[in-house]
Amino acid sequence: MATIAKNPLVLVDGSSYLYRAFHAFPPLTNRLGEPTGAMYGVLNMLKSLISQVNPSHIAVVFDTKGKTFRYELFKQYKSHRPPMPDDLRPQIEPLHRIIKALGIPLISIEGVEADDVIGTLAVQAAKDGKDVLISTGDKDMAQLVNDHIMLINTMNNTLLDREGVIEKYGIPPELIIDFLALMGDSADNIPGVKRCGGKDRISFIARHWFT
Repeated sequence: MATIAKNPLVLVDGSSYLYRAFHAFPPLTNRLGEPTGAMYGVLNMLKSLISQVNPSHIAVVFDTKGKTFRYELFKQYKSHRPPMPDDLRPQIEPLHRIIKALGIPLISIEGVEADDVIGTLAVQAAKDGKDVLISTGDKDMAQLVNDHIMLINTMNNTLLDREGVIEKYGIPPELIIDFLALMGDSADNIPGVKRCGGKDRISFIARHWFT
């Protein structure tokens, strides 16, 4: 059974938190009628995570506005996604200010996604021997899992270590990239390789072709 390392570095996928909180928590407003539900949800999720994990260090990472380098590689990348909900947009800047006021580092780098920043920080920390806990609901992050890097999904409080990745996807973390490349990702509007079959068949191909 997966267990969290003592006092890990915690990297929070703030963009994932934001949308999850917006859809999971009630549409609250302040006395001026301004929406606050997503802010309330994110801050409660952060509070719960910090209390549970007791991290040595923590940072929250958000996507930036505008297109990233992936758009230059594939023009249809995420092109099918609807615009940000009107009630969510005005909550972003106040939320950023609150997180900073709490003394939590907030990272957002133009031209790259939060995933890329988290991946870079996690891999570097792991190379230095630091245990890392990534808080996200993004399946792409499974490729990062190793002896020093673990995932936690705060919506259902599940942990994902190396054995968990194998159990969930049928392949080890180092093959997740190949698995997703073959399968594609409807959430990001990325097509898979034709005639590869379903998830189980793609797992089989990844295991036996790329090892």
